[in-house]
Amino acid sequence: MRNKYIENFEKAQIAEKNIPDFRAGDTVRLAVTIKEGDKTRIQNYEGVCIAKRGQGTGATITVRKIGANGVGIERIFPLYTDSVEEITVVRRGRVRRAKLFYLRSLAGKKARIKELRRK
Repeated sequence: MRNKYIENFEKAQIAEKNIPDFRAGDTVRLAVTIKEGDKTRIQNYEGVCIAKRGQGTGATITVRKIGANGVGIERIFPLYTDSVEEITVVRRGRVRRAKLFYLRSLAGKKARIKELRRK
């Protein structure tokens, strides 16, 4: 049971943000605002969405990418934060799980996700 005032406030926050429909296994590109001193810039963070959790304004996604020297990097992004400017779906993945934590133990070609082909 949630407070109706909080629900109305969250609906207003959610309406402002344009979040595409994606799920775990999809490769997403997030435009993240980075503040350095008094300057701000936008940097893209592209990787596989391995988990979505939460609801409303508390919803988060975990995005995993492979960095330098084959090191896996995971970041958790709140969906409705001001630091995420936009989210674009690069490719859709065909997976059978809601959470893809098993990708952490895989490397190379084994860690690839098949692309979902729409008919």
